Amino acid sequence: MKKFLSLSFLVVLGFMVNAQHKLVKIWETDSIINLPESVLHDAKAKILYVSIMGNSPSEKDSIGGIGLLGTDGKMINMDWVTGLNAPKGMAIYGNKLYVADVSDVVVINISKAKVEQRIPVEGAQFLNDVTITKKGVVYISDSKTKRIHQMINNKVVVYMENIEGLNGLKAVGDHLYIAGGGKNLLKADANKTMIKVAGLPNGGDGIEPIGNGHFLFSSWAGFVYYVYADGRNELLLDTHLEKINTADIGYDPIKRIVYIPTFYKKSVMAYQLK
Repeated sequence: MKKFLSLSFLVVLGFMVNAQHKLVKIWETDSIINLPESVLHDAKAKILYVSIMGNSPSEKDSIGGIGLLGTDGKMINMDWVTGLNAPKGMAIYGNKLYVADVSDVVVINISKAKVEQRIPVEGAQFLNDVTITKKGVVYISDSKTKRIHQMINNKVVVYMENIEGLNGLKAVGDHLYIAGGGKNLLKADANKTMIKVAGLPNGGDGIEPIGNGHFLFSSWAGFVYYVYADGRNELLLDTHLEKINTADIGYDPIKRIVYIPTFYKKSVMAYQLK
């Protein structure tokens, strides 16, 4: 009997140790958003910003823009800001929304819903993501030139370069987390010393911290992973066979809701992280 109980205990313990997190779908918009690349949750305004590229991920055609969604998935204003090119990653600092827009960083006054500045990035070819530190230092990735740019007081310099597979960025404290180096989640400190946090089965797009050194990591082809601080990863979502992309995700850390732009499927999905 004791052996049986011990065996049962070990089985239960093993199940608990290996128990996976999961994503449970809450809602999905209609497929009417023209190439959504990134979703950003604004906790203060309780809305979602959606970068809408328009007909192309790279053309300077001025038909891109930023749309607004409710956190319930209802359309608020898909033409909140227009006249952009192929906007992608976004970040908020104060009352400003910073957007990576092919070769420029576009600065939008949130309260006025108006473009205040277009800051050109010299040599940029495919600006992809933006992240901002608590001190207001802006970092922008360029997937084609393999460079990370740094912007302080609107002055842009090359910060790091020669990063293969460069895409998503996330500033957390004094560290910059990077989707790059092949199929990795990397971390660079203030001295630009870089280490590998985790190796993933697929290259990354969106990076979202979820506490305790853990992250959500999306891969454009249709995968979302839970990445542990020790480098382990769990596959939370696989939509690649359905040809549903999972681009630059947004995250509500209070309600633990993940917002996923589906790119060519032209919708946004919301999932509860459990």
